Amino acid sequence: MAAPKHVPVDPTDRPRTYSSPDFVPAPWRNDRKASITGRQPRAERLGNPGPDQGYVLSLAERVRPRVKVTAGESVDDAIQGCIGIALRRASMYGRAPVIHDLDIAFTMWGYFLDVPPADLVAARKQLFEGVANVVHHYVEARRLVDMVPDSTMRMTPEMVRKAMPNSWRALTGA
Repeated sequence: MAAPKHVPVDPTDRPRTYSSPDFVPAPWRNDRKASITGRQPRAERLGNPGPDQGYVLSLAERVRPRVKVTAGESVDDAIQGCIGIALRRASMYGRAPVIHDLDIAFTMWGYFLDVPPADLVAARKQLFEGVANVVHHYVEARRLVDMVPDSTMRMTPEMVRKAMPNSWRALTGA
C-alpha cells in the first residue's frame, strides 16, 4: 500500500506482492437433498413463485378506492382473489408485480365497472366468496387463480378493457 511522502520508508524493505493462500476450499455445489434442481415444480395449488411478491399488498391498497362491489360482495374478497391473479401474471414474466397486473385482474372480473353484467356478478359472488380468509379458503383462492387462461395473462390492460364486459367468460375462464 502506498504511504504518504512524509512517512519514512526503509530502503531495504521489499515491496509486498500477491501470494495465493495455503488452502483453497472446494467450490460450492448445490447438492443438498432438499435443493430444487431445474425449474420450479408446477402443479395444482403450488402457486406461482416470483420476486418481491409482497409489493402487491402496497399496490392493492392504492387500487382499493376504485374497487366497486355490489350487495353481498366484500372488497377484501375481491382484493385477495385479484392479488393471486396479479401475482400469477407477474411470475409468468419473472418479475415483481406492477400496477398493470392488478388492473388486468380487477378489470376482467368487472370490479372497475359502474354497472357490471348480472351474470358476471353472480359468478364472482360464488367464486370470490370468503377468499379473503386465506387460511380457510386457500383451495378456493388457488382454483380462482388457476382458472384464468394463460392467453388472458399475456394480454395488455388495454386489450382487457376493450374486451370487457362482453367477453368476460373468455377472459376469466368461468
